Amino acid sequence: MRILMTGGTGFIGQVLVRELLAAGHSLTILVRDYAAARVKLGAGPELVRNLDELGQDEHFDAVINLAGEGIAAKRWTAARKKVLMNSRLDTTREVIQLLQRLDHKPECLINASAVGYYGTERDRPLTERDSGGSGFSHELCKRWEDEARKAESLGVRVCLMRFGVVLGAGGGMLARLLPFYRFWLGGRLGHGEQMLSWIHRTDLINALQWVLQDHEQTGVFNVTAPHPVSNRKFNDTLSDLLRRPAVFHQPPAMVLLMFGEMGDQLLLKGQQVLPARLEHAGFTFQYPEIHGALQACLCDLGLN
Repeated sequence: MRILMTGGTGFIGQVLVRELLAAGHSLTILVRDYAAARVKLGAGPELVRNLDELGQDEHFDAVINLAGEGIAAKRWTAARKKVLMNSRLDTTREVIQLLQRLDHKPECLINASAVGYYGTERDRPLTERDSGGSGFSHELCKRWEDEARKAESLGVRVCLMRFGVVLGAGGGMLARLLPFYRFWLGGRLGHGEQMLSWIHRTDLINALQWVLQDHEQTGVFNVTAPHPVSNRKFNDTLSDLLRRPAVFHQPPAMVLLMFGEMGDQLLLKGQQVLPARLEHAGFTFQYPEIHGALQACLCDLGLN
């Protein structure tokens, strides 16, 4: 299968590239920094700096669109919000424009999104049947998904993958948290009862490959573990595995002072998002529980 990818040098993308190449697929990856991308990805995939480099006679079986600046990397200033929005919409528009001019349309477009679509003001479990919420994270995800859905009018199967917080070695949420726990500064945020919808990176990548191969799958998928946990439970589990007491409680006022709106929406509030469609279709999670997922991450890092 020949696959076009964006976001191939990221925390998820690099591992997905390795998995797809190992499975025998041919990859063409959109990159912004050719030299840096070649170092990260090796000689296996073809790299392009602009989708305009691809002619209308190119033949791709699938497109996987993961591109987007990290939503939790910095405070949400007006300028940062613009960067977050444009990094997703601009690349997705470029993908749609490419699909429009290709003589042979790919069979599917797999487009990243996030559980931020549902907002953070709900205290009940949420599935793909639930409507969107409110706030910046919802607007970001909705506009991103709306752009990707335009491929449907071209006869392309579109799968919208709403990721939870991704756990894995070498990046993501854990990379930012572990230094605090190592220096005995870990602890719950706010009251600690806000829910975290998470997914181990291995399960996320398996889910992406699953919808790629199953041509009957289309629409929205929550890519989250079946057992979300509270911030308190996450904190207790991680501290136990690291053998570091985590009692450095961050009161809401401190979180807001440090992170502003981003801290309020992503750290102090939460949601229980369930992978109803994946489970109904029989997808098997390797890491359905937080203990096993964190243990695997720490083992990969040589910390457990």
